[in-house]
Amino acid sequence: MRTLHFLSTILTFSLLLFSCNKEAMKIEEDQEEQIEDLKILDGTYTGIFTVHYSSVTKTGPVTLEINNGKYNCSGNLNRIPAGGWGTFLTKMGTITFNGMGAWSADFDGNLVLHGQYKYTLDSNKLTISAAKNAIGQYEYNLKKN
Repeated sequence: MRTLHFLSTILTFSLLLFSCNKEAMKIEEDQEEQIEDLKILDGTYTGIFTVHYSSVTKTGPVTLEINNGKYNCSGNLNRIPAGGWGTFLTKMGTITFNGMGAWSADFDGNLVLHGQYKYTLDSNKLTISAAKNAIGQYEYNLKKN
């Protein structure tokens, strides 16, 4: 009986030990993937911002600077787009912009580059897009300078 208790204790300890290691390895892999994505995106991009509302589509020129996990997006006087700056994170085709600063409430706040978007990077072409709050579809079609 004593041997059985000893073996079950060793088995339980071994299972806990090996499952913790796998989780730690998975977290490290995710962090490495994220860091790699951040470095790949570094650069200055120019292109067109488009917002599709139910009744109208609006476009405007845009410049997006990305460097070491930080971003700065140019804005236009008509707020198409409004711009934005802050930090960002990427994970598996998703980019989350954590905007800084305060904005007035007299326009569509989704015109500020913040929140979660899907993104693709094909050579020097970066596309960032999201459907937000059932208001519109927001898309940045950019080319790396």
